[in-house]
Amino acid sequence: MSIFFIVVVVYLGMLMSISIVKSRSIKGQEDFMVAGRKVPTYKLVGTLLCTWIGSGSLLAGAGLATQVGLSELWMAAGAWVGIVVVFFLAGRVRRIAQYTVPDILELRYNKWARILGTIAIVIAYTTIVGYQFRGGGFVLNLVADIPEWLGVLLTAGFIIGFTAFAGMLSIVSVDIINGAIITVAIILAVPLVYSNLGGMEFISENIDPQFFTVLGEHNWIWVMGVFFPTFLLLLGESNMYQKFFSAKSEKAAKSAVMWWIVGTIIIETAIASLAILAFTHFNSLESTDVLFLAAEDSERIILHTARFGTELGLPVAVGLLLICAAVAIITSTGNSFLLAPSTNLTRDIYQRFINPTGSEQKIVFFQRLMVLLLGILAYLLLTQFRTILDMAFTAYTMVGAGLTPALLAAFLWKRVTTAGGVASIATGIGVTVIITVINAISPPSEPFVSAEYIILPAAGASILVLIVVSLITAPDDRKKWGQFYEDPTPLDRGSE
Repeated sequence: MSIFFIVVVVYLGMLMSISIVKSRSIKGQEDFMVAGRKVPTYKLVGTLLCTWIGSGSLLAGAGLATQVGLSELWMAAGAWVGIVVVFFLAGRVRRIAQYTVPDILELRYNKWARILGTIAIVIAYTTIVGYQFRGGGFVLNLVADIPEWLGVLLTAGFIIGFTAFAGMLSIVSVDIINGAIITVAIILAVPLVYSNLGGMEFISENIDPQFFTVLGEHNWIWVMGVFFPTFLLLLGESNMYQKFFSAKSEKAAKSAVMWWIVGTIIIETAIASLAILAFTHFNSLESTDVLFLAAEDSERIILHTARFGTELGLPVAVGLLLICAAVAIITSTGNSFLLAPSTNLTRDIYQRFINPTGSEQKIVFFQRLMVLLLGILAYLLLTQFRTILDMAFTAYTMVGAGLTPALLAAFLWKRVTTAGGVASIATGIGVTVIITVINAISPPSEPFVSAEYIILPAAGASILVLIVVSLITAPDDRKKWGQFYEDPTPLDRGSE
């Protein structure tokens, strides 16, 4: 039994123990969904960072960096710019103090916006949870030679169980630990690998200079294709809003955003750099070498580096830290993206339309049941995509095109109408689903629209419909939009 496997088991055991202990503090839905609205800044920073840095960064982003170089950071930069925009919205979002993004959509538009928003979140987030399961399968296969299919099932069981115990309370409690481990592991690994491989001499002799240019070998259309999915996803990211609702105050929410952007830039740049350096080495080995990593397996490069880091001069302790960081990234993102849609189904469907007078105990029980069912759905969706990168772009587009335009308009454009918001959500979801289905039945080498470009037609159609329909329909009453702006009057607050 390898030391890597032992460390993974101990680490997961620690996380689950915290979740079980925190489950005893659950008194009702406010504790389960938004941690009692008492989360301080430092915990909020940790959980925001851990939620965003998921398998999309660790696997898909790292794999893309090995193919295109640092121009991969255009995908990450979408989130960086999105976080800056979020800084100016965080306090206002916390002031509204709802539970979910569909809560906001109904408050500004109507019940159909809530229902459509819930559908978009459930589809997108279960897809994201699915590739966290796959990432866990990669880890367990690497450290214990467990078959990937079994590793996926074991990961699914852990993430579902962890989330069901204590919801947001368990997530924010462990994410400060996870965030610290992720940051330390990545920041230690990059300079060590760089130095041990030979520094600038290794780079100049072995890596294409295009890997360090702004666009790589691509054009600005490609840049827009990878930038806007993460930009629009982050602006409509239900996890983020739910965590702002968990903050103890508006000030805590805004302070957390400032530290969040710093941490995200550092970690995502470090992941891309580590991927490029390590893959260049492992891919250059003889194909018969047990440590050789082929191009089609490039999404595993960070995990491969953690397990076989001594080949790059990494101390075993740093390799173990990297493995723990991978486990932290996969589990924390899986937990958060499983909690959000379960909250949506509970709050926006069950509590809103089916059982509005249900007791706190019934509501929490129903949400735990939804965690289980959505976990199963995430596993089934996992089988429908060829790569994690394809899954990531599709999920990002579902939220970015389906939710973000209408959600931002609620805070930024007083002239948006109920009809415009609902039509925009329906259009974004519809275009994304149609393109994804056509791609699924097309030959792998000839997709209808490549995954990295789906955002362009989907978001473009959603924004166009939002503007046109809003302008040709009558403006909404001030009571609809007034509460979304600074210093609302008593009249504005009256519709809450």
